[in-house]
Amino acid sequence: MAETLGTLSDKLTIVKLKQYHTEDGDRLRSLELQEKQLRDEMDEFIKAAIGGEIPHEKLTFSANKVYKKDGNETRQITGSIGEIFSLLAETNCRLWHVQEKVYEFESVPVEEKDAVVKDLAIINLERNNCIDELDKTFLSIVKSLESAR
Repeated sequence: MAETLGTLSDKLTIVKLKQYHTEDGDRLRSLELQEKQLRDEMDEFIKAAIGGEIPHEKLTFSANKVYKKDGNETRQITGSIGEIFSLLAETNCRLWHVQEKVYEFESVPVEEKDAVVKDLAIINLERNNCIDELDKTFLSIVKSLESAR
């Protein structure tokens, strides 16, 4: 997958979730390094994009999920980069907790299994929508900055 601001943001929120959910010193040190690498990569990506070093077509990489939309509605993702990043972080938190149920799926009561699978699918669609919207919003900002020059 090509790296974009959205995919880098997604990776960073997941690293932060892993940091929050572990107490293992070795793992925390590794995650701290990953966090720094991702922050640095994001900073470099943003600087290069604003500087015109990255072609517009490389600023987005749409998920293009193929799924039946009827019955799989997701919330509309809009806002500033900060607002969308916040939604992505919140969505990844929700996804984390549903995924925890999947890891112990045999203990989920039979009458709840369908709902868990459905939640996992919908939240993952929303996660992809956040990533795509971050990319589109950033592209819009880059284009605005270029036209203002």
